[in-house]
Amino acid sequence: MTKATPAYQRIKNAILANIHSGKWQAGNAISTEMALAEEFGVSRMTVNRALKELSEERVLERRQGSGTFVAQQQFNHTFVEVRNIAQDLKSANRDYQAQVVSKRAITGAMLDEELRRKFGLEKMIESFDLKEVDDIKSIENIDNQTPVLYEVKIIHFADGQPIQFEERWVDAVKVPRFIEQDFSVVNTSDYLIAKSPLERGSYTIRALAAPDEVAEALQIAAQSPTLVLRRQTYSAGQVLTFVKMWHAGDRYQFSGEL
Repeated sequence: MTKATPAYQRIKNAILANIHSGKWQAGNAISTEMALAEEFGVSRMTVNRALKELSEERVLERRQGSGTFVAQQQFNHTFVEVRNIAQDLKSANRDYQAQVVSKRAITGAMLDEELRRKFGLEKMIESFDLKEVDDIKSIENIDNQTPVLYEVKIIHFADGQPIQFEERWVDAVKVPRFIEQDFSVVNTSDYLIAKSPLERGSYTIRALAAPDEVAEALQIAAQSPTLVLRRQTYSAGQVLTFVKMWHAGDRYQFSGEL
């Protein structure tokens, strides 16, 4: 049986939905605490928690004596330059294609330890005060059937040859329509930047032997050498997306100028 989403989280989700839909835009005042309390049938303390968390995440701005407003995002699309394989191949005058292998919604119960840590779920659990009923429900909610992340797996081709296998996870609350996109046409990075401007990111590059799924996607022998770029990018102070990009070691190199 699906467990109920805690009240403060329902309020957060509703506010984020209004922002993403354009109903509330940057600089707009949102509903008052009293109005939200009446709308959701909860106490003002519960509403205050939702607004406080969204303010800490830099989604909202609370002004003493004036109300709560959608924060003006001071960063823009180019603050973090995120290049993608489609741009690189087209710039090199190579034919580019993308094939979606799979896409799905992931619930809390399906998350492995790495994804829980990347998206802050472990930290959220540790911060709970178990005396609060909503907090207990929130912990239970991590394992219910509500989507927490979206996952897509995509093969990128250059001149008909697979050159990159992309495994990507995206915050389902922040980008609710991500899973609906046709990623054989729309590039994942371009879509995310358009919907939620990225403020910072970090990445690592490692040489790893290809596991079976990756080897099959890249059409190489299992355990062949690959270069793996792991990148996480942030929006509104939290991880928006985490991606692993696998490249066949004999077909791809990373280069730049110092």
